[in-house]
Amino acid sequence: MLEARSLTKTYNGFTALDSLDLSVQAGEIFCLLGANGAGKTTTINLFLNFIAPTSGSVTIRGVDVVANPLETKKYVAYIPETVILYKNLSGLENLSYFAALAGHEEYSPTELREFLRQSGLPEEAAERRVGTYSKGMRQKVGIAIALAKHAESLLLDEPTSGLDPKASNEFANLLRTLRDRGVAVLMATHDLFHAKETGTRVGIMKRGRMVASLETDEVGHADLERIYLEHMHD
Repeated sequence: MLEARSLTKTYNGFTALDSLDLSVQAGEIFCLLGANGAGKTTTINLFLNFIAPTSGSVTIRGVDVVANPLETKKYVAYIPETVILYKNLSGLENLSYFAALAGHEEYSPTELREFLRQSGLPEEAAERRVGTYSKGMRQKVGIAIALAKHAESLLLDEPTSGLDPKASNEFANLLRTLRDRGVAVLMATHDLFHAKETGTRVGIMKRGRMVASLETDEVGHADLERIYLEHMHD
């Protein structure tokens, strides 16, 4: 579903991403771990075609992202650290607007409310202005947009940063629901605990390279932390 082959990105001689090979299949949650500057966000941005690769290839559903940027965006949804919504519109109005942008103008208010319900947004919040929402509530609207878009892949960049433990747990449960529906999820995160609890696989990145890839059901929390710290040492 999501695939990178020998993916490289350089800036004026600096290598931000170095020959990355990565594959995320339907029903997988792949978590990218690493310090700032490790290449996690660069990887997400390359899949989104926000930046162009220096060399290598990146595809979504077998379609080249650079050659077919509009086509690949049909299959993917993106949730950044802070979901940008229109503050003066309600959650329902935001969802209706972004669903229409994705080519889904056919939804009724009842159907849109159902997407918000599935995302975990409190029913009473649907009509409230987004400017009154917490970060966790905005993230849930982001999930609702992905549901309305029928996204087959989900790209996330530090989505749980700044969330309290309850909101973080709720978000993790939403990701598991999407995984069970066959969505391919690629998430950049600093949170080892969240990666272990939520992900099916974890990739540890350092200085633009993938230095380890682990199945989360084969390592415990302590083992993951030890392996991560061992790779972080110079």
